[in-house]
Parts: sequence; structure tokens; C-alpha cells
Amino acid sequence: MMINDIQRTKIVATIGPVSAKPMKLKMMYKAGMSIARLNGSHNSLDWHINTIELIRKTLPELPILLDIPGKKIRTSVLKYEPSFNNLDEITLTTENGFDGRKKISITSSDLHKYIKKGDVIYADDGTLKFTVKNVIDRDIIVIANSKGKLKSSKGINVPHITLEGKLITERDKKMIKFAKEVNVDYVGISFVESALHIKKIRKLINSENPKIIAKVENKKGIENLEEIVKETDVIMIDRGDLSTETNIESLAINQKQIINKSLKFAKPVIVATEMLDNMILNSYPTKAEVLDISNSILDGATATMLSGETAVGKYPIESIQVMSKISKSSIMHRDHIFFGEDNKTKSDVFGSANAIKDLCLSLPITKIITITVTGFAARIISSQMLPQPILAISNNKNSARSLNLLSGTKGIYYDTKFYKDSLEHIPKCLFYLWKTKNILSNDMILLTALGYPGSGRRMNIIQTHYVNDLTKTFSWK
Repeated sequence: MMINDIQRTKIVATIGPVSAKPMKLKMMYKAGMSIARLNGSHNSLDWHINTIELIRKTLPELPILLDIPGKKIRTSVLKYEPSFNNLDEITLTTENGFDGRKKISITSSDLHKYIKKGDVIYADDGTLKFTVKNVIDRDIIVIANSKGKLKSSKGINVPHITLEGKLITERDKKMIKFAKEVNVDYVGISFVESALHIKKIRKLINSENPKIIAKVENKKGIENLEEIVKETDVIMIDRGDLSTETNIESLAINQKQIINKSLKFAKPVIVATEMLDNMILNSYPTKAEVLDISNSILDGATATMLSGETAVGKYPIESIQVMSKISKSSIMHRDHIFFGEDNKTKSDVFGSANAIKDLCLSLPITKIITITVTGFAARIISSQMLPQPILAISNNKNSARSLNLLSGTKGIYYDTKFYKDSLEHIPKCLFYLWKTKNILSNDMILLTALGYPGSGRRMNIIQTHYVNDLTKTFSWK
């Protein structure tokens, strides 16, 4: 990817049967895919292993997100996916082993204990609605509120019902262990309701990678939003579950609230669910979808996500191309508004970032270079939404790859020692960037790094250079 093509708003594309092919992956990347997502609720672990190996071989610098189901209730894998009409009677059951013909098994073993006659059940991101007619032993008899089809591994939501049980299930532990073994860059955790939940996941991971994406998708997640945002690495707004677990009328307000809170603490935020749903079967988006993507980006979303569009849809490449075009158009408008206002955040964390922003808007800076081990500096600068591309160079391979999620950022791995008692590594990093043509002689760069680290994580070095001057000073060849 050329430097000028670094995306300001990233695109997360779900990989499925139609896209898990070398040539298709390359075409999706060229179209604008920034992160590959795998849905842990679908397919076998062997399929995920093979797909991760395929992605790593085909696109080695592409970050991979593995979504972990968590406490989310789903229909089981069904041999028969029943179609039904309005007012038809269907039987859900918490017993295992039913294939969809007589009954539909669900992944919760306890839902029948908490549900009663008259309760409403939603399925498949709220597109299907049922009313509970009766509960007999472990069977939940429901009446369909519309015509539809209930498919395998689709989400089941019962608003305002809280199931008891462990915060982290045995299945979660198995999936996190798997995520570490296959070295994915991010894990998506469903139904995060507190900072404690994230802390327990982080303790299980027990390393810098994979990083945690907390999915905010119910009322408790909204209520505890600030503590969740502070504790996680990335936020995802799962609008399918959020719309059914809260009120669909409040969905836009909740989305704006989550984005604003994420930006306040400089945390990347992904907007997901049905962004280009029409393009699963058609080669064009609806006007409502175009407006949805544009508004999400104008509000400050770091990334937008495609699910069925790229996993099972007929037009995976076209979907990414459309999303990329909408993104670029929205970014141009956002820049016009954003840089015409005084949006500086008054805090210690953002002090250096504000200074960098001023320099980038006052000088003919073409690229921002941040030398970082963990990626903290890149994340803070990225949150400023500057028009210049950010080159985040790290000596940690996993950190470098994961930085490709950040807005306008390219993560670059360079195997060298970062010194604590000297700045010797800084010219080495710059030479590597020049040698690899990431910076060119006609560039004016802004460099930021942490020199002589002590307390805090602030960026205490800010320099501006013409690359042509550096080539002469250091006799680069």
C-alpha cells in the first residue's frame, strides 16, 4: 500500500466462504480492506486455523480480528433451517441435539428458567421477532410475528433479561487460548458490561497481544461505558444486539454517545452491523446505507465493518470499494469542519498531541513518524484525525501489525533495539524508513518519540526535518 493511500477510516471485512481465497483476499485488500475479521461463532477451529494461515501467507501485514461469541445466545448448527409464516408456532429448546425439524436447539442451557409467557424474543440481529406462548420444561414455544427463516448460528436476544452464570465461560477460555496460539492481533469480546470483565480477559491473555476489542451491545454496556472505554484497547458498536437489547429508537443516540466517549479517551471505535446489507445480494447500496456510513465517519468512527457483505455476499469487493468511496468523501467534508474549529483537548495526555496538531497545520508536513514500542503514541496522534499519514515504527512485530487498525496509520516493524539511555535508535529508524521508501527525499516529516523514558508515557521528543537534509547529514546511500 502506497503512503498516500493510508486510509483515514479503516474497513474491517469479515472473511467467510466467498472470500477465503488468495486472489479474492488480494483484491479485497486492494479495494480497501484494512483488517480481516473472523467470526468465532461460525465454522470449525480447523477452518479458522487454515484461514488464518492463508491470510498470513497472502497478506502478512494485515491485522486479524477473531470475534469470540462470549455469553451471546445463538441457534445451534442446524441441518434443517425452518421457514415460517406470520403466526406460525415454533419450538426453541435449551436441550442439545435438535436439528431444526421438530425443535431448534439454542446454545444457552438456562434460558427456559428466566423466560415467561408474553416475553419477546428477537433473532438474527433483530430482523426476526417472536412472542413466547408457553414454556414447558426446557422447551420455549413461540409465535412468529412475521414471515421469515431461522438459520444456523444466528443470535437470540431477550431484552432486559440477565442470565446468571460466570463472567467468562469455559468456551471463552478455550477461544482465548486458541487466539493466542494462532497469534491473531485482536480478540472481540461480546456483551462487555464492565471494566472487570475486560480485566479478567486481559489476565487470561497475559501478554501484549492479542489486544482487546470490547463490544458494547446492551444496556449494561451503555451504563458502564466510561469504565469500559478506559480499560479496553478498542471499542466495537455491535448495532444488531444493541438495537434489540436496548430500544431501537435510541440506537443513533447510543452510537453517537459511544463514539464521543471513545474519542475522549483516544480509543479506536468500530461501527458494525448492516452497513451495506443491501450489497449482500445487490451490486449497489441503498441511500440510507450511504447516509449511515457517512454519518458514522462524520461522528468520528475509526473503522466501519462489513459482515455478511464480504463473508457470504455476492459482491464482496464491490462492497469494500463502495464503503471506501463513501469514506473518502465523508473525510474531506469532516476535515473542512474539524480543522476550522478549536477542538483541542486540555489534558496532560493530549498536550503533546495538541502541539503536534498545531505543527502539522502550520508547517508543510507531509508525514508523521512516531517511534513507539507499544503503539501508545500512535494511538494518541491518530485520535487527532490529522490529514497527514502516520508511520508508526515499532520493534515489536505484533504491535506494528496491530497499529494498522488506527485511523490514517501504517504500522511498520523494524528489528532494532530502542535505547533508554540514548537516542541512537532514532536515526536508525529514519534510515530504515528512507531505505524502504516509506519516506522520500522531498518529504517534510514530523518525528515524535519517547526519549530517556522515566515516569509517564508522554511523547517528549518532537522534531521536524526535511528528509533531503537528513540524507546529507547522515550520508545515506
